Amino acid sequence: MAKIKNVAVQMDHVASINIAGDSTFAMSLEAQSRGYKLFHYTPDRLSFRDGKLFASVEPMVLRDVKGDHFDLGAPERVDLSTMDVVLLRQDPPFDMSYITSTHLLERIHPKTLVVNDPAWVRNSPEKIFVTEFSDLMPKTLITKDAGEIRRFRDEMGDIILKPLYGNGGAGVFHSTRDDRNLSSLLEMFGQLFREPFIAQQYLPDVRKGDKRIILVDGEPVGAINRVPAEHDSRSNMHVGGRAEATELTAREKEICARIGPALRERGFLLVGIDVIGDYMTEINVTSPTGIREVKKFGGADIASLLWDAIERKRG
Repeated sequence: MAKIKNVAVQMDHVASINIAGDSTFAMSLEAQSRGYKLFHYTPDRLSFRDGKLFASVEPMVLRDVKGDHFDLGAPERVDLSTMDVVLLRQDPPFDMSYITSTHLLERIHPKTLVVNDPAWVRNSPEKIFVTEFSDLMPKTLITKDAGEIRRFRDEMGDIILKPLYGNGGAGVFHSTRDDRNLSSLLEMFGQLFREPFIAQQYLPDVRKGDKRIILVDGEPVGAINRVPAEHDSRSNMHVGGRAEATELTAREKEICARIGPALRERGFLLVGIDVIGDYMTEINVTSPTGIREVKKFGGADIASLLWDAIERKRG
């Protein structure tokens, strides 16, 4: 098996993260514990020249200490193909900047293993990839046509409206059948986003929680339930959602079994899916979170399971 020595982490700056719930931190901390040398860089430090991909990287040492969680060494320009693994972990928005970084990283993958596979990350946006499993989803409409959205709400009653390439619960609205603000909301969306929007049937089960299930190499390895605050439809923890321990239901195991082969086919070693009631709403492949929360509530050490999978893949 090919030994891993050097790991580069493409991420939002390490100084900006909240280590209590940051999955990139958990993954990097586990890599460090295995003796791998970590190198930190942000996407704006990438350069492509003469067929080679370079980055201005900083050697990184981590500590699980709030307020004192990292040290960075002096920047050095390296050819990323000399790395054994690159973790593609910056948060969306999934815009042209993000897409460009996947094109660049594709030049070194798979000789340097990029996790997740950059070509498939680019071709599998969270809210579009999931439509390949339409029978597992709530009723969903992707469009920028205001008339189509009004007809969809008339049919569904309550709907959720959100940006197609958003993340973290930003711009998510619950519109009821008698909501008179829909026209204004669509006007605002039209001004903010060039892309289509996504409308989904509102699932009342969201009040019981929006479950994040984490899969490693296509197999479910842990889950956390995220319950929205009383006066919010969003369950994301950084907007007030509450995390709680949970187990997988028979339906959720069925969903994982259905999507597992497609995840492995695309080289997705780490994926987070969102499930409300009996329905899957998203397949997160860019920078899925939840690793630290699962472990906090007594679940698996997913960071360790992930690196086991990466080592197998490298082999």
